[in-house]
Order: sequence, then structure tokens, then C-alpha cells
Amino acid sequence: MALLASQRLMLSDLSRMSAASQAERSVLEEEFKWLLKEEVHAVLKQLQDILKEASRRFSMPASGLESQVKQENFILGSSTMDQVKGVLTLQGEALTQADINIKTAKSNQVLHFAFRDDKQWKMQQIQDARNHVNQALQLLNSRDEAYHFKTGAEVNKLMDAVMLQLTRARNRLTTPATMTLPELAASGLMKMFSPPMPGDVMVNFYINLSKLCLTVYQLHVLQPNTTKNFKPAGSSVLHNPGAMFELNNTKFEVSHVHKVECVVPWLNDTLVFFTISLQLCQQLKDKISVFSSYWNYRPF
Repeated sequence: MALLASQRLMLSDLSRMSAASQAERSVLEEEFKWLLKEEVHAVLKQLQDILKEASRRFSMPASGLESQVKQENFILGSSTMDQVKGVLTLQGEALTQADINIKTAKSNQVLHFAFRDDKQWKMQQIQDARNHVNQALQLLNSRDEAYHFKTGAEVNKLMDAVMLQLTRARNRLTTPATMTLPELAASGLMKMFSPPMPGDVMVNFYINLSKLCLTVYQLHVLQPNTTKNFKPAGSSVLHNPGAMFELNNTKFEVSHVHKVECVVPWLNDTLVFFTISLQLCQQLKDKISVFSSYWNYRPF
């Protein structure tokens, strides 16, 4: 009899616990429905607003001219050396003008170069980053307020796609492309200047985080009878003095490297926007995960 009473008590307790669990589950299901219907769209709206602002930074209009992208001048130099100075004009994703003074190591002579009037240099990193931002916006725009998300997995899939575009956009600004020295020597950039660059000078422009960078390489020719072991340098963002390469059957060595840079404020803004947007995406995914972990947990 005592055993039967004990079993009945246990069944009663299990029934109460099950009822409590069912009530808790009902509450969570209602909260999850609200999350899918309301909060997801609120986050999407936030993301759209932030990324629209980021996209706008890439093509700020000129004062009083909505159809023309604003031109900005940046002075590149260093307080510790005066071998290289430059004034670069950035208009959206294009360098429209460049004015560079280089003091040569051999003669201490100052060489002056500027872009030819008919030339502009496309900053591929900026163009790619903007394209990725716009692709993220297209993904968000494909789910307007009337759209009904049915599952957490559907939200996660959208967030993963948006985060992929934002990560690619950020990486384009934080990770400049590597180049070999022959690639740099043969690039269209070397043909942009008037007067033409001499054969023993090379320049490169790139973006690193929020900075516009100019690197100048001074070279000397390695004589055919030199005893120095020739070892061509690989691909790199920034090559060091001593790096060697061969071009048109002539061997060169980098004798001096000068790098100057300047912060581009709106690029810094876009990087902040990327970080905030990625955090919002991850926070939404984390909320979905909390509910998913509950559905997957079965205490009885």
C-alpha cells in the first residue's frame, strides 16, 4: 500500500511539473513569436539605417552639388623625415589628383611628379567595400516589414549572409592586396605621372584601416657580375630594403623604402558602422540561439 501511495505521489508531482513545463513552454513560444514578428524587423530597420549611412559615406555629395561626389585633399608626410611628401585628392573611390615630391637618396635631388590631367586611379579596396555594403543592404531590403519570418533558422540564414558581406567589406579596408615588385613595376599606376617616373623609382597607393597610404621605393640596378646572391622577393603589401626582383632581364634591389599616410575620417566612420552592424547581427543570432537551446532541451 505504501509503495502504491508513493507511486501515485510521484505521478502527481510529475504531472504538476509537466503542467508547469507546458505553461513555461507556452510563454516562451509567445515570446518567440513576438521576436520573429516584431524584434527581428526592428533590428533589420536599425541595420538598414546604419548601412545606408555607411553607403552614403562612400559618395558624399559636394557642397551644393548633389550629383557630384565631394573632393577631399589629404596631405601625406612625416614629422621624422622629409624624403617623401604628397598631396592626394580623393573623390569617392578615385584618386583624381596626386602631387608627390621625392628626395632621392643618391643625389638629395627633389623630384616632383603629378597625375596626368587625363588620368584617375581607382582605389579598388574602396570600390569593393562599397559594393559589399550595398549587397548587404539588398539582402535586408528583400525582407520588408510585411514579411513574416517563420523560423529562427530563417533569421539566422539572413544574418549570416549579411555578416558575410560586412566582413568582406571590412576586410577589404583592413587587408590591402599583396603585390610582387614586378607586378607593381608593370601596373598602370606607373604610367599615371607627368613627368614619367624614372626606372629606379616606384610608388604604390593603398588603404589600411582608415588610412590612405603612399609607399615609395627607390631602386638600384644589380650589376651582372655582382657577388650578391639573387633571390627574388615574393608578394607583399610593403617590401623592405634589400628586396630583389627582375624586370625585362634586369635585376633590381630596393635600396630605400618610404611610407607616408593620412587618416581619412569617413573611412574610420564606415569601419565603426561595420562593427556596430556585425554586433547587432550577432546579438539577434544569440537571442534566437537561447530559444533554440530551450526547444532542444527535454527534461522529461
